[in-house]
Amino acid sequence: MTSTPPPPDRPRPLRTAAVIPAAGRGIRLGPGAPKALRALGGTPMLIHAVRAMAASRTVSLVVVVAPPDGAPEVKRLLDDHALPERTDYLVVPGGDTRQESVGLGLDALPEDVAVVLVHDAARPLVPVDTVDTVVEAVRNGAAAVVPALPLTDTVKEVEPAVVPGEPEPVLSTPVRARLRAVQTPQGFDRDTLVRAHAEVALDGEGATDDAGMVERLGEPVVVVPGHEEAFKVTRPLDLVLAEAVLARRRAHDGF
Repeated sequence: MTSTPPPPDRPRPLRTAAVIPAAGRGIRLGPGAPKALRALGGTPMLIHAVRAMAASRTVSLVVVVAPPDGAPEVKRLLDDHALPERTDYLVVPGGDTRQESVGLGLDALPEDVAVVLVHDAARPLVPVDTVDTVVEAVRNGAAAVVPALPLTDTVKEVEPAVVPGEPEPVLSTPVRARLRAVQTPQGFDRDTLVRAHAEVALDGEGATDDAGMVERLGEPVVVVPGHEEAFKVTRPLDLVLAEAVLARRRAHDGF
């Protein structure tokens, strides 16, 4: 009698991870704590951003890139707040620029991560549907995906004034229908994003848009619909708007 050989081990499914660079100071919000640690509804914006990524069942790991000397503080912050148990969390020290910080986050990813999201800590209220849409587009074969919204204002290209406050000559008026305001999370095939960080040289303060780095490789980048609540909290008025959005969610959605 012959015995049936055991079935071969099935390969583990490749995972999706989110990298959140949170090493910036956020000077436009004024003096005080780094922008990512500013309170929104009594909770640091960084925690809201981490929860927004973890809310997607496609995301199994969130890597927070902390200020170079602030990783222990950020680790304590994550430990002190309730986060979904199905998601793993990792805190690594960042660099002097956003580009360096994202690169350090990429270096910390396990080998079984195939899809990478890069999300701004200052976009704490991005809906989970937007996260899922970005991940789905990458899993369907796109190398780089950005959520974006059509512009409502007409945009002018100008010659910047030498002295701040002086009139600036208009150079052109781009066709508004072809313009989009880009948000995060931006999604990438891991190999493509790693290659972009390896080949696009750090210049000055570095790249502030990872999809732009992929474009410089000559790789295609596609846009999916963004969401009006995924705005970036940069100025004091943005914080007021974010508080209002959060209050509405808590009142109507039990958020």
